[in-house]
Amino acid sequence: MFLKYFIRKLQYITGFRKAVRTPEETHKEAHWKPEETESGTSEEKEKEPMKAELKDNLGQLLDMLGNSNDVKKHVFRFGPDNTLSGALVFIDGLADSKTITDAILRPLITTRMKGLASLKGENLLDAVSENALFSGDVETVESLSELAAGCLSGDTALLLEGCQAGLIISSKGWEKRGVSEPQSEAVVRGPREGFTENLRTNTSMIRRKIHHGKLIAEQLTVGRKTRTGICLMYLDGVANPDVVKKVKYRIENLEVDSILESGYIEEYIEDAPFSPFSTIGYSEKPDVVASRILEGRVAIVVDGTPFVLTAPMLFIESFQSTEDYYVRPLYASLVRILRFIAFFIAVFGPAVYIALTVFHQEMIPTTLLFTIANAREGTPFPVFIETAIMVITFEILREAGVRLPRPVGQAISIVGALVMGDAAVSAGLVGAPVVIAVSLTAVSGFLVPNQYDAASMLRIIMMILAALIGGYGISMGFLGLLIHLASLTSFGVPYFQGLSFSRNLEDAVVRMPLWTMVKRPKGIAYHDITRRRFFIPPLRPHQDEDGQKEN
Repeated sequence: MFLKYFIRKLQYITGFRKAVRTPEETHKEAHWKPEETESGTSEEKEKEPMKAELKDNLGQLLDMLGNSNDVKKHVFRFGPDNTLSGALVFIDGLADSKTITDAILRPLITTRMKGLASLKGENLLDAVSENALFSGDVETVESLSELAAGCLSGDTALLLEGCQAGLIISSKGWEKRGVSEPQSEAVVRGPREGFTENLRTNTSMIRRKIHHGKLIAEQLTVGRKTRTGICLMYLDGVANPDVVKKVKYRIENLEVDSILESGYIEEYIEDAPFSPFSTIGYSEKPDVVASRILEGRVAIVVDGTPFVLTAPMLFIESFQSTEDYYVRPLYASLVRILRFIAFFIAVFGPAVYIALTVFHQEMIPTTLLFTIANAREGTPFPVFIETAIMVITFEILREAGVRLPRPVGQAISIVGALVMGDAAVSAGLVGAPVVIAVSLTAVSGFLVPNQYDAASMLRIIMMILAALIGGYGISMGFLGLLIHLASLTSFGVPYFQGLSFSRNLEDAVVRMPLWTMVKRPKGIAYHDITRRRFFIPPLRPHQDEDGQKEN
């Protein structure tokens, strides 16, 4: 039993076993039943039909909301001669009091519609919804649990005497952060707006980029306690239906209490949870998410976070920047190649230094070898320990700079690195070549921020392999890394898609001109794969649209 468990975990780590439910697990979840309580199961209690008495419905609804101080109720009378009774329930701070007063309460109290007093039940609710309310979003529900969920989302619940149903009236009005420039994806040229923590604000920003009727937005709710709103956005006819089904299935089958950030969703639904590489992309910029949707991906917008997930994700996405498509293609290609080189330096830089100085001194030029030997003269630690100390010290300084307030954090990270590095060399604890190698490695990692976490972990592994068997260890580590990356998939799409000899190479290592990208990425787009109709370069000088020379 232990051996089987160990093999299964090893398959998860290496990526050969995907993080999807087995048929046995799916069958078990399908037949799961909630725990019994004194008054029956929780699901049965939520599905109890509403009563016709306003007092009973109001009391049960307040009990479901916890009778908290911020849960407000307002009982009133309305209709001809004030013969009808009703009650509003909302949560202070989530609902807009001005909307409740002007769009709900005042129209109801001042209405004098003839025949209203003679209506009962569903007919009364329909008449009130269609003729007495000024709100544009009104929904009729028949269970108290749905009314409670609406109140917890910022809406207002309306209960009427003699009605076995209620109305959920849109009145959301909580405080929210305005649209501002994202801190994690700064650009020199391009849009400077970023997502916020509000779900509807984020979906509207995506719709502002894609004015097309085929842009689908599907609303989901996840989390038994948090009831977090999630919106799936994709282009119908462009996104692969199998990918859409997988994303929707994995999210709908999450039996969790809370979803507080998009990172929860990413960890629950990704293919290889034990891999250092993320198989789900994320971005804080609407133009980035819109471009990925146009290529055939699915966007996962989570309420309460400015980071929007996109799936499937390819390895080459980490080396692409939104600014690559706003500048000249030659410069964008040069910068993209520089990112690939920087990623290799970030992963293999310290390992190569250890292997050369310990096992393969003959590969170092003689003059440089003497310089390194003189710099290391008197240092008390082996090369591996020396390099590990500097790498760990830098990670500590970087983490301190990130967690502290921004003005203080920048001073700590910059001054700390300069002072501690110079002091360590002056004290003879480490050599100057080690400081240079680690500093170059650290700066190189910042060029590919999406893969910084993976590069940090792989760097330590490569250092250990280099310290054991030198260049052979680095070769084994590189081969194992390639095998792992080749085995990864993102919702059925190979993680290395785009690096094969296909049309995807036009936007992989280099960035070709936009007028050459006629087709969408192979393997991601499903049906409508044509970006533009013809492969036509820009007009040459002294030519008109028909190709004739101008006089």
